[in-house]
Amino acid sequence: MKAKARSVLGRPEGPYRAVSATKRLLTSLHPGVDTLDKMFEYAATKFPHRDCLGTREVICEEDERQSNGKVFKKVVLGEYRWLSYKEVLTAASQLGSGLASLGQRPKNNIAMFCETRAEWIIAAQACFMYNFRLVTLYSTLGGPAIAHGLNETQVTHVITSRELLETRLKAILIEVPRLQHIIVVDNTPTSWPGFPRGISVHNMAAVEKLGAKPENVRHFLCIAVTQPLPSDIAVIMYTSGSTGIPKGVMISHSNIIAGITGMAERIPNLCEEDTYIGYLPLAHVLELSAELVCVSHGCRIGYSSPQTLADQSTKIKKGSKGDTSVLQPTLMAAVPEIMDRIYKNVMTKVEEMNCVQRTLFILAYNYKLEQLAKGYSTPLCDKLVFKKVRSLLGGQTRVLLSGGAPLSAATQRFMNVCFCCPVGQGYGLTETCGAGTISELWDYSTGRVGGPLVCCEIKLKDWVEGGYRSTDKPHPRGEILVGGPNVTMGYYKNEAKNHEDFLVDENGQRWFCTGDIGEFQEDGCLKIIDRKKDLVKLQAGEYVSLGKVEAMLKNCSLVDNICAYANSDETYVIGFVVPNQKQLLTLADQYGIRGSLEDLCNNKAMEELVLKIITEAALAAQLERFEMPRKIRLSPDPWTPETGLVTDAFKLKRKELKTHYQDDIERMYGGK
Repeated sequence: MKAKARSVLGRPEGPYRAVSATKRLLTSLHPGVDTLDKMFEYAATKFPHRDCLGTREVICEEDERQSNGKVFKKVVLGEYRWLSYKEVLTAASQLGSGLASLGQRPKNNIAMFCETRAEWIIAAQACFMYNFRLVTLYSTLGGPAIAHGLNETQVTHVITSRELLETRLKAILIEVPRLQHIIVVDNTPTSWPGFPRGISVHNMAAVEKLGAKPENVRHFLCIAVTQPLPSDIAVIMYTSGSTGIPKGVMISHSNIIAGITGMAERIPNLCEEDTYIGYLPLAHVLELSAELVCVSHGCRIGYSSPQTLADQSTKIKKGSKGDTSVLQPTLMAAVPEIMDRIYKNVMTKVEEMNCVQRTLFILAYNYKLEQLAKGYSTPLCDKLVFKKVRSLLGGQTRVLLSGGAPLSAATQRFMNVCFCCPVGQGYGLTETCGAGTISELWDYSTGRVGGPLVCCEIKLKDWVEGGYRSTDKPHPRGEILVGGPNVTMGYYKNEAKNHEDFLVDENGQRWFCTGDIGEFQEDGCLKIIDRKKDLVKLQAGEYVSLGKVEAMLKNCSLVDNICAYANSDETYVIGFVVPNQKQLLTLADQYGIRGSLEDLCNNKAMEELVLKIITEAALAAQLERFEMPRKIRLSPDPWTPETGLVTDAFKLKRKELKTHYQDDIERMYGGK
């Protein structure tokens, strides 16, 4: 086994560094390119006429009535329309100049509250050039959280979309008294009546026009004065916060540059011939970093959304093409939630095949797994069996990057086999600029997140209470601490939390205490095994890691999502389960139980059947008896960010779930 990383001092607790960075950590891609405005200018000089950002044109929208009376919006989309690097640079500099003439000042905050689209990156580049600090808020945050972010950062200008302005912002304007200017990225409408006094609404195109006027271009001459320093804050990114109110993470230019330097090093042969598909929230550090990695290498980025990603996606009209088919991306980031969805879709299709086809698929699948493990490729299987699955993502994908939450072993294997392209699993946090580790792409072992990136080092800190120490055998274990130039400047206006979670060592290097528990394996790869916050002590003193229980049970095909819960004064674990609709209906059918999805979820007999299957899965996964849920509640409604029960990265919000299911908790623990 070739070592990916090693402990610099030879101690089991580390710090561990990538083999190529044991002498010093890398901080930038190109000498002298040390801020994000310089990075984009570098790319625009090198690739002026190459496609940079692309958006599909909308041909028509129509409402489609479902058999149950619900109405779904469906769209037919055309080709991608592209802006070149030079055009994006011009648009960004004009927008920045326009914002300056509307009173936005350097080193002051400006908010971005917008879905993932080309205008997001153009506006971000404008802010980087003019040294406006970009405050990013998830587009699915609820009213109080949005108001909190806007008020805490004291912004006077916000950039948003027509839809978000109407559905989220308008209702809370009254609570954000400092706000003066709203810039809408859509071109229509151009007049906005009915807004409170003192608030002007502008279209982005109009602000660009304003910035291009000769009398305003003088801002460009003063720009040398306002040009950001590497230590200046580029972004204040509000984390979706699986606990409590969102916290703003202060990220400097040099933090982001270091983070993307580390990430780019793990993507082989990254070049201007690559196409990336952007559909995850740009307010999430994983997506923003991935897109900036692409921009720094002259790739093109085509925009999409989870609802229009593939031909079968919910918003694509039957018979018309989804985004992956048209764009045929070579690179793609995916959160496990999306990967799991694809996995379940394909597996459902496999189950619907006739006997011969199904046997062929399973044979090819198992054969390829064996060959991959030996380091061989299987060109014939790929061509005959997996080409069809591969075409779901456009047929050209050469690297899939996964982050945001652990990927289940079954899903990861499935991706490696069926998409005929490696899956790089990463581990990073907003607080480390999304950078931490990424597995080497040809590492087909599951459950590991790879070795440290070349921009950072990782050490383990004993957590005695949870029973994790660096002296543990066979592998050292402990809380993961990440150190390096990618470790951010701390939380905005939250000194107490900064002292808790960030450290500065004797060399002046910053470290972040992640709260995740990991172990380092012989080859220097990290495996995430637990999370401090997820540990609950049962009445008899056993510690249960809720996250571990959930990860094991999510592999069960009947389970779409699960939240384990335990009360410290009780002796057992209980669970809330979002069942897989198709599997649940099949199960009900087998036992002759009739009813709608809602009826089945409220049916006592169904609850017991599902619990039996989950218990079998728990035994197979070798969970301890006390870790297995003893009672469950089935939920007919999936948990989405809109319900407020999960974050935008689809991580469980335990406090909200507990409140939501309070009656059920009392019932399950009350012995009823």
